[in-house]
Amino acid sequence: MVYDFEEDPTCPVVHDYIKRNATNNIFLIRNNVGNGRGVINAIKTGITRVAGEATLVLMADLSDDISQIDGMYRLIQEGADIICASRYMKGGKKIGGPRLKTLMSRVAGLSLHYVFGVPTVDATNAFKMYRTKILHEIQIESTGGFEYSLEIVLKAFKKGYKIVEIPTVWRDRATGKSNFKLMKWLPKYIKTYLRIFKS
Repeated sequence: MVYDFEEDPTCPVVHDYIKRNATNNIFLIRNNVGNGRGVINAIKTGITRVAGEATLVLMADLSDDISQIDGMYRLIQEGADIICASRYMKGGKKIGGPRLKTLMSRVAGLSLHYVFGVPTVDATNAFKMYRTKILHEIQIESTGGFEYSLEIVLKAFKKGYKIVEIPTVWRDRATGKSNFKLMKWLPKYIKTYLRIFKS
């Protein structure tokens, strides 16, 4: 679990959980990339600390279906390089969330799939599992937020990595406020999307 600052209220909760359950497979890691704040720097910090075969990026708000993680890992073991959990393929569903955000992510994913052949209709969803070595081979240039996920998929697609998708059901968080900054990150999503036109 990556956190930005020592006063983060998540930290004492995690420390208490580790102590009560005597577990040694949960770690708190301070965000140490760039200015040490924000989604993209937290993701980059986490990636640098992964040593296992697979890396899963998961939001802590329980919007994603964590029951699918074992199945995603089996696909990695069977030879896939990226597992995209898809809200827009048959069997998938997106429940709640801003309509504009949903529309734009659907248009981006469907156009990349049907026009350019990217093997997922939901390239923008952050809920993905990666073969760890490709995250060490692909330079992440994103500086905003979750557009890094789209960036990795497009770069991996052009490099010929095996990308597969599975249907997933995404549910908007029941409590709290999302840190997703649509208007701030939209230009970065567009810039990342346009990578598909580069040779």
